[in-house]
Amino acid sequence: MTHGDVTFDRIPADDEAREDRDAATREEVLDYWEDRFGIPPAVFEPYTFWERGKGKLWLFRDDAPDVVPIQGLGMTFLRTRQEFWKPTTDAVQRFGRHADSCVVHLDADQASAFVAGEEQDIEWDGDWGYLIVTHDLAGEREPLGVGLYTYGELKSQIAKGRQREL
Repeated sequence: MTHGDVTFDRIPADDEAREDRDAATREEVLDYWEDRFGIPPAVFEPYTFWERGKGKLWLFRDDAPDVVPIQGLGMTFLRTRQEFWKPTTDAVQRFGRHADSCVVHLDADQASAFVAGEEQDIEWDGDWGYLIVTHDLAGEREPLGVGLYTYGELKSQIAKGRQREL
């Protein structure tokens, strides 16, 4: 069922339920968040996962029919069907506080540069790739968004329309 060119399809539960070999499964999505960021699968228990287009996953805190003909469903969550899966800023800001790995914590100046979309040299002894970037706000570690770390450089993945000068 489609509505114009927009269709949301529930992602399959596991490999056995998968018809499209390139589609992510719920099991793989939960494994990704746990393996990469240390976020337990239980955090995502109340949510269903949907694919719109090729590899654009959405998260919805409810259930719906297996194919949904609407423009939006929940929030954008993860980009798959590329070499490295990329979490969205929305997903990291919502669930990043549960992470205990691949998290880089920035001081005030670094955080300001990050939300402004700047690249910066950062010392990080963890894995390269997409990281959850945090900063202390009101005494709590808060996720700011997604950073891409390679060769000693942290590249902000904050979309231009969401970048801010602080």
